[in-house]
Amino acid sequence: MADSNINDDNIAVDFSPFIRVYKDGRVERLFNSPHATPSPEDSATGVSSKDLTISPNISARVYLPKLATAAQKLPILVYYHGGGFCLESAFSFYSHRYLNILVSKANAIAVSVEYRLAPEHPLPAGYEDCWEALRWVISHAGIDDQDQRVTVKEPWLVNHGDFEKIFVGGDSSGGNMAQNVAIRAGKENSKLLGAVLSFPYFWGSNAKGGAQSTRGKFWDFVYPTAEGGIDNPMVNPMAENAPSLSGLGCSKLHICVAEKDELREITLRYVEAVKKSGWKGEIEVVDVQGEDHCFQIINPDSEKAKDLINCIAAFIKGELVC
Repeated sequence: MADSNINDDNIAVDFSPFIRVYKDGRVERLFNSPHATPSPEDSATGVSSKDLTISPNISARVYLPKLATAAQKLPILVYYHGGGFCLESAFSFYSHRYLNILVSKANAIAVSVEYRLAPEHPLPAGYEDCWEALRWVISHAGIDDQDQRVTVKEPWLVNHGDFEKIFVGGDSSGGNMAQNVAIRAGKENSKLLGAVLSFPYFWGSNAKGGAQSTRGKFWDFVYPTAEGGIDNPMVNPMAENAPSLSGLGCSKLHICVAEKDELREITLRYVEAVKKSGWKGEIEVVDVQGEDHCFQIINPDSEKAKDLINCIAAFIKGELVC
């Protein structure tokens, strides 16, 4: 809890009620859901989860739904949590609860990535971690026996992963991460089936308030060396110098927006830009009325949240129900 008696002279950066940085370098995260432990079987969904280390900088929580058969092969979702690039965790209550539900509905394996956070590790550190986590997952397919990313392979992936059906996805800043990973996958010929961009954190000089808005200032906080500021392609994929969206390295996109979310307008512009880019894939857009940013994670038991989670699960399963 924040201390109401804090001397403002000691504060270097204040983004209350989310995060505060002090002049001595201390970082105070004012918004973080509690840590949640993995479980051999979630009581509500039957999903199993466990934690593992990918590299010295990257860890993850892996989720496995109840199996119909011992040899069942399942889609793989590489998931990047939200939190403005500086908050929350793959091990947080919100992420854990959400992925238990989504994995159960989608009947898929999920690898929820614990990437490094700003400001201790400013971007692009998180982007590099998210990319390396995807490459780690792909390495389990055994396509390249010289790949040194995996010394001990994760049996849930080896035994049950369908490496023809790899998805990346995330919410808010995690959706931004997934977009950038999909662009890089296209450049490096890493095969993805789809990407789920839920309320993705995009911004730019033509967004409301531009660089002087809270979101514009927040981007400068998490990526102070970004060339072009809020028109850096990592946050503004429609910027003039951004890689062509025709190069997205997946064949399917699922985009979620919400009526009350301030990111709705720029995300819908992104959708139109993808359609006009020459990208050959299929795009599915879900626009939820009366709701706000990432509402399905905060309150997954609401009817609209259940509907949205079912839509995302259907997309991963290859069904068209939305």
